[in-house]
Amino acid sequence: QVHLVESGGDLVQPGGSLRLSCAASGFTFSSFTMNWYRQAPGKQRELVAGISIGGNTNYGDSVKGRFTATRDNAKNTLYLQMNSLKPEDTAVYYCNARKQYIWRTEDYWGQGTQVTVSS
Repeated sequence: QVHLVESGGDLVQPGGSLRLSCAASGFTFSSFTMNWYRQAPGKQRELVAGISIGGNTNYGDSVKGRFTATRDNAKNTLYLQMNSLKPEDTAVYYCNARKQYIWRTEDYWGQGTQVTVSS
């Protein structure tokens, strides 16, 4: 079965850095677009970063220049390097795997990992 397991969430001070990991299994990782989403209490889920099969990336406006998504297909692992963290980055971060066909979408989600940015 499909598993996406996030790790690396922690409590950090403003201006600090953190690296999240997402370990994937049960599907062909290299054939899926991989994404990071986040959701803070009382707010809508938002896209943080996406990385295509070919390695092209896109980022939400609020994290551009601070966060970097990478993937290691040999290890079936997705990463998110987060620098210059702000209190507004506090949220549960979710790993997502997505593959779009002509008439359907294959979509998988991890359980989430908590990131808290506070003094």
